[in-house]
Amino acid sequence: MRILGVDPGSVCMGYGIIETEPLSLVTFGVLRAPARSPLESRLLILFQKLEEVFLHYHPATVAVEEPFVAENPRAALAVGRAQAVAFLLTARAGLPIHRYAPTQVRRQVTSYGGGDKLQVQEMVRVLLGMDAAPQPTDASDALAVALCHLLQERRACP
Repeated sequence: MRILGVDPGSVCMGYGIIETEPLSLVTFGVLRAPARSPLESRLLILFQKLEEVFLHYHPATVAVEEPFVAENPRAALAVGRAQAVAFLLTARAGLPIHRYAPTQVRRQVTSYGGGDKLQVQEMVRVLLGMDAAPQPTDASDALAVALCHLLQERRACP
């Protein structure tokens, strides 16, 4: 089964796809929209680019990181709007979608909810058998979200 992980952002949207049996890396990267463009234009660009990922890799399920509101509510609102891009594409494809808080992702992947981005990157590298940590952090965060979903599902099934 292919899991698409999404780290939403209104300028940079990380994505990562893993195969679950056997666990392996399919692809990862960052979708970018011009920072100075109006929000609606950026969202359309991100929609079109994420749609290409859907069409090319055919994920079976999608896991999306929830925005972290405490730091900057305005940024969280923009991330929430970018998150809607993933929601719409997933709904249109008729796929299940799963939402995970940043602390939940870190806890699942690093066994510690307060882990930093470097710890997450290193554990993603180890879990996926990569030679180097995935870059940039938007992409490694998206892979971590996909891994979080896989680990969550495996723990739920006896």
